[in-house]
This record gives sequence, structure tokens and C-alpha cells, in this order.
Amino acid sequence: MKLLAAGATNVGMKRTHNEDCLVQVPEENLFVVADGMGGHACGEVASQIAVGTVAEFFKSTSEDQEITWPYKERRGLQFEENRLATGIKLANRQIFETAQTDARKRGMGTTIVAALFSSEGIYTGHCGDSRAYRFRDGQIEQITEDHSLLNDYLKNHTLTPDEIENFPHKNVIVRALGMKDQVEVDVNRMEPSPGDLYMLCTDGLSGMIKDEDMNDMVQAYLNDVEKANDVEGMCHALIDQANENGGTDNITVVCVKVLAD
Repeated sequence: MKLLAAGATNVGMKRTHNEDCLVQVPEENLFVVADGMGGHACGEVASQIAVGTVAEFFKSTSEDQEITWPYKERRGLQFEENRLATGIKLANRQIFETAQTDARKRGMGTTIVAALFSSEGIYTGHCGDSRAYRFRDGQIEQITEDHSLLNDYLKNHTLTPDEIENFPHKNVIVRALGMKDQVEVDVNRMEPSPGDLYMLCTDGLSGMIKDEDMNDMVQAYLNDVEKANDVEGMCHALIDQANENGGTDNITVVCVKVLAD
């Protein structure tokens, strides 16, 4: 599978430091984004542990297929799905244990969203409200489900757009890494198609740009012969727009385009 990928992160317009983190592991076709939380810069620590742990787990399991995994495989999941879920669970444990041994880091945590591109398909794993999107045939599709108080409420209630916008505690997440010693990881598998563009982002992007506007921006690149493969320019354009719209949070985005073999 041939890919074009780029990522960028920005502190935004209101924050004094960046607690987001991203990693790209091109030899594994692995991409990870995390949005940390916690006082005294601990969110930055949590997000760095998260992306670093997942990346190192993938490198170690690639080099040694017989290495013992720290968690049992989940039935019904394919090998790469289990690998992704296990890497994220391991990151959760590392963050939780770090917080338990250092009082200054108590309560730190992070969201995470990861995408793995393999010959068997495209896999995503996530906890929290950092998102994965797919852009295909001119359409945008959110392929992760936010683990948020608002999203839980919407499963049983209908709200107008204005009610959603003014929903109290709408940014409160109900699942993240580091909160408990165990965590449930949502994983998805998709079939790739040449021309697809996959995007990972923190809520500093998705919360500042409406999906339809985001789609318009991405399609403007994909439909321009000179810009169609400029995934780096796409990342920076999205960040610039989020900042122009207020930039109330740190902003991180990774764009991965699937090319024809």
C-alpha cells in the first residue's frame, strides 16, 4: 500500500503550551495522535507517553513476532486489530502507573486515536474524543465515535444544533488513557480505496471547524491537480483555519492519502 502522509501540531491562540502530541512510524504505516490533560504540564507528559508507547510496541512486535504481549488477544478481532488495541492498552498502563508513582502527575490522562495501514486493511483504535475521518468520493465520514458526555446523551435524546452547541459540559470525555488501570479500546477495520484520505485530529481542530467546512477544504486540495498530493499543505491549511476561527485549544492533525499501487 502506497501512502502520502504528513502531520502538524500547533499551540493555538489561547493556550500557553501544547499538550497535544503526534507520531508517525512510516516503516509500520502507523500514525498516532493524542490530546493530553492534567495540570502542571502533565497533559503533555501523558500524550508523549501515549504516542511513544504505541510506537515502541509496534516496533518491538514487528522485529519479534514471537514476543509475549502484555494482554490477551480479544476474540473476534484480527491480528492487527489486537495489536493496535494492545498497544493502546499498554500506553494506558504506562500513564496510570506513572501517575501513581508521582503525586505531581496524579490525574493526568490523554485521548488517543491511531491508524494502521496494512495489506489486510486500515485499522483505527481510539479512546476519548480525538477523531479519525475518511474523505471518499467527495464525502466526509467520521469513523470514530466520541467518548464524550454529549455523545452519550445523544444516544438517547434528540437535540437541535443550538442545543448541542450550548450543551453543558459538552467537552467532558467519559473515556481516556490514564484514568484507570484498565481501559476499553474501540477498534475499526476498513477497506482502503485509492484516492481515500484519512485524517486524525484532536478536538482543537474538529471543535473549531464544522465537518462540512472541513470537507470543503480537503476537497479543494484533492480536486486541484497541483495540490492533490500536498498533504502537508492540507494539514497547515486546516490548522490555520482552526486558529482563524478562534483557536481555543491546541490543534493537531495528521493526513494520510492512499495512492494506487
